[in-house]
Amino acid sequence: MDPRTPPTLSELTTYLLSKTGKEARSRLAARLAEEGLRLWHMAVLAALADFGPHAQRDLALRVAVDASDIVKVLDDLAEAGYAERARDTVDRRRVNVAITPEGRTALNRLRLKAAVVQDVILAPLDGDERDQLHALLSRVYDGIAGA
Repeated sequence: MDPRTPPTLSELTTYLLSKTGKEARSRLAARLAEEGLRLWHMAVLAALADFGPHAQRDLALRVAVDASDIVKVLDDLAEAGYAERARDTVDRRRVNVAITPEGRTALNRLRLKAAVVQDVILAPLDGDERDQLHALLSRVYDGIAGA
């Protein structure tokens, strides 16, 4: 443990999660920036790849991005050729978004970069410990996501 950290804080699991998460996010952001992208771009590509095309408004809700901010993210992805937007043929007010083949390729590159960051952050743990940490964090996440 960093000797500069007050023991009162280092005894709090939530503090350690926060500090670890901040460092992991910073390192991931740096790696994604190598592609000219940010975490929101990856989140949108992942949602489109995993769940299929979405109405723009529903996509914003799924990835927890403000509806006004999703427009900029989608502009960036469309400009790069990673996503396509089209007006719904039934409801012209609705904009549908889909990932392109180039977007899937980009997402695969981003996943590889994220895996490298994950390996660095989790280097102190062996494989079983990583699996255990993932299982425990998944349970905690599910608990707060369902609250």
